[in-house]
Amino acid sequence: MRYIVVMREVNLRRTDLNLLVVLEALLEERSVTRAASRLGMSQPAVSRALARLRKLFGDGLLVEGRSGYMATRRAEDIRPRLRRALAQIGDMLEASPFDPATATGNVRLLMLDLETAALVPHLLARLAIEAPQLDLDIAAPGPRGIEALENDAVDAVIGVIDSAPAGIRRRSLYDDTFVTLMRTGHPAASRKLTLNRYLELGHIVVSVTGEGPAPVDMALAAMGRKRRVHVRVPSFLAAVEIAAHSDLIMTLPSSLARTAAGIGRFVALPPPLDLGSFTMSLLWHARHQDELRHIWLRRTVVAAAKALAGIKKADAE
Repeated sequence: MRYIVVMREVNLRRTDLNLLVVLEALLEERSVTRAASRLGMSQPAVSRALARLRKLFGDGLLVEGRSGYMATRRAEDIRPRLRRALAQIGDMLEASPFDPATATGNVRLLMLDLETAALVPHLLARLAIEAPQLDLDIAAPGPRGIEALENDAVDAVIGVIDSAPAGIRRRSLYDDTFVTLMRTGHPAASRKLTLNRYLELGHIVVSVTGEGPAPVDMALAAMGRKRRVHVRVPSFLAAVEIAAHSDLIMTLPSSLARTAAGIGRFVALPPPLDLGSFTMSLLWHARHQDELRHIWLRRTVVAAAKALAGIKKADAE
């Protein structure tokens, strides 16, 4: 005796997957009336859906018995798998749950070292309250910060970035200006810092990437002037230590200078040239825009930046 098995190809593109929701209700309720009530549909609509389901599965699925509908053997076989499939689809459609109070692991930010010293204490204060089991990793900046976002090497970048390429989102954190730092007891600290005196002094420049002129040099070039850079280093904290033990001066963002000046080893003076202001920004990849974890992280960074800006404003007043 030979058995012929007929294979039917199911084309999901032509299948109304909403029918599976109706089928689950029918198999649970064993009644068109109760299934319609449960789904918020009319009885005729559920009856039509049942007819389509019978055609789709090539089986009666539900047949009339003495006490109402009875599931066929095929329907009983389908039922547990259908429940699991719909649950998995539901999980897939739901946003990934995130509760900072119980979250573990770490978040990874890319920013400059002295920037880290200025912002991270405020950020850690919020993490201690909202996410006590979450750790913070700070990655060293470099010429490929945007690439780090694209490769998910970091969650976000914090820095002075005026524009972002396609796929990268940007939010302003706070505006800042420049100040000039020199060690306490510096010969020039007791006199007015004129432009000529500023240019007579030796300077330290922080160049993280080693590329491009510093804002001070761009402003001086526009005036037809030039300063002497005695030392160029890739780290703000290294520059601070050098300035603390020499007569070299450095011009840097006021929010970063506040961290160094707070040590008590420095005098902060306004630079004798117009350097304007700049905006510190938070950057992240667009693919994380709607993730609950990332939304929380961005909100927390913004709150920490506001706390830092508030201190900056209080100092100015």
